[in-house]
Amino acid sequence: MPELPEVETVRRGLAPVMEGARFAKVELRRRDLRWPLPQDFARRLEGRTVEGLGRRAKYLLAHLSSGDVLLMHLGMSGSFRIGAGAMPGIYYHERSKHVAHDHVVFHMSNGAVITFNDPRRFGAMKLVPRATLDGEPLLHALGPEPLGHGFDAAKLACACAGKNTSLKAALSDQRVVAGLGNIYVCEALFRARLSPKRRASTIADRGGRPNARAAALVDAIKAVLNEAIAAGGSSLRDHRRTDGSLGDFQHNFQVYDRAGEPCPACAGRIMRITQGGRSTFYCPACQK
Repeated sequence: MPELPEVETVRRGLAPVMEGARFAKVELRRRDLRWPLPQDFARRLEGRTVEGLGRRAKYLLAHLSSGDVLLMHLGMSGSFRIGAGAMPGIYYHERSKHVAHDHVVFHMSNGAVITFNDPRRFGAMKLVPRATLDGEPLLHALGPEPLGHGFDAAKLACACAGKNTSLKAALSDQRVVAGLGNIYVCEALFRARLSPKRRASTIADRGGRPNARAAALVDAIKAVLNEAIAAGGSSLRDHRRTDGSLGDFQHNFQVYDRAGEPCPACAGRIMRITQGGRSTFYCPACQK
């Protein structure tokens, strides 16, 4: 599933053709994605202008002139295509362009045609009144944005204080920090030299205040996310940019998907273990 850097890359690809443009026509080639689309979905979009395109965690948020917000999620395999072939986002394996998987098409007033393609149909679109956005069930429990000013060592330590779960599990919890997933949790923990098996509470003292581990981890999270965004995200199974090109950050993975390879920081070797049903990659020699 695309993580924060991939979704942010998609947002940056869509913004130039969506912001300031009006939905001239909306084609619904099926009535459901992960959930059924509202009966009046096309009517509530057509004629409305996109005043801004934002992102919250892994969700895209198009703020409309009507006062509604179009909330969009890529799911496992969703992608947007601009025009005949350009796609915002990056993917390691070829993204589906089969027209049978083109489910929603936005015809914008500036001439852009934006197609949402989703073979597995785990993506989602929902219209939410802006006034109720803070209470939206998909968003209200999300933790802080890791690249926002409100995310620091104190915030992370407070969220992890008293937790007996692993550090990997805590960072993967969207209530602790929003937008992180398996790839960037593994990479950030490696940069901070912290074991994914370490108890989450050990980055805080008994009073919930941050220690050096929390500070190192926050710095590592911010660094790896910023580098991934600059590289256009990581191209694995399901990510490609809006222009159709691949992201490059997978070439910078230091531990993810590198089981058995030499550790780039010490004489150890990268190991793969399973945590919470997901693969974790780390170096047991230098991540403690």
